[in-house]
Amino acid sequence: MEFEKLQNIIAEVLKVDPQEITPDATFVGDLGADSLDIFQIVMGIEEAFDLEIPAKAAEQIVTVGDAAEQIRSALN
Repeated sequence: MEFEKLQNIIAEVLKVDPQEITPDATFVGDLGADSLDIFQIVMGIEEAFDLEIPAKAAEQIVTVGDAAEQIRSALN
């Protein structure tokens, strides 16, 4: 459920097929994101999941799995 919601956020920002978005996919290398895209994805995550990702933690997000882990950590 959380991962599907995350996939949809990423797909919407990056205009990619949600099926291409796997936990191992890197935002920059695999999905073609730039720093603004990543910022928009983080903002989308914060809004969709009603949580806050600290700036230092957001800087550590490299893969889709990293983003999913941030969501899990913030929700628990």
